[in-house]
Amino acid sequence: MWIILAFGSALFAGITAILAKVGVKKTDSMLATAIRTIIILIFSWLMVFIAGSWTSIHTIDAKSFIFLILSGLATGASWLCYFKALQLGDVNKVTPIDKFSTVLTMIFAFIILGESITFAKFIGMTAIGVGTYMMLDIKKTQQQKITGYAWLIYAVLSAVFASLTAILAKIGIAGVESNLGTAIRTVVVLIMAWLMVFVTRKQGEIRKIDRKSWVFLCLSGITTGLSWLCYFKALQDGEASIVVPIDKLSITITVAFSYFFLKEKLTVKTFLGLVFIVAGTMVLLLP
Repeated sequence: MWIILAFGSALFAGITAILAKVGVKKTDSMLATAIRTIIILIFSWLMVFIAGSWTSIHTIDAKSFIFLILSGLATGASWLCYFKALQLGDVNKVTPIDKFSTVLTMIFAFIILGESITFAKFIGMTAIGVGTYMMLDIKKTQQQKITGYAWLIYAVLSAVFASLTAILAKIGIAGVESNLGTAIRTVVVLIMAWLMVFVTRKQGEIRKIDRKSWVFLCLSGITTGLSWLCYFKALQDGEASIVVPIDKLSITITVAFSYFFLKEKLTVKTFLGLVFIVAGTMVLLLP
């Protein structure tokens, strides 16, 4: 069941990327993230009350609370680095590096959680790594000449924090109802997201957001909430080293939607990179 939930997380995450792309077209990305987090918070706590798990909040021990908060902070840090990397570098370079958190998560799961790395997992990790590299655009641009490789440092940090998020959440959500754990984490992420907005003084731009952007931002918030609910329930029941790679298949869904609906080009190299990533993920599912 947890594998199905992991694929559900990837599906909703892939749809989220497309909805968010339309929503942030005329909106500052940090402000859009903060707004989406409000929707996610409302959605996640609604699910908590529907499931009736709010009554168990007093049973959460200090260790679980600490790790849930830490995982929320790691998520916020990942977003900070990700948006800074996007500001300094090209999207087609930053995104594949961010998705490399899949491999990092498996390594951290081996070191911290004691999950085994079988031959099949090693082959899968290698294929995902090769696929990620093939999706990188290593050609120099004028922007890269100006900013140097600072974008690369931020992109790598984004991947590191994203992988730590999964590990910390895995520890924190043990013994905690998954909907409730997701809702608690979202509170932390919301605080960090709005801190980002006020630190960068973007709060005044909220009046400039048009109706279409509001609609797509809200929809992307709902699909993110659905993705998170599936993701953390899968993490609670399954292995982090398998759940995370499946979740990262959202990149294939995003590319497919971008090709058919946004009419973005798909190069042969990018397609082959996707093939390697999908093949590597499928290998991870082998017994």
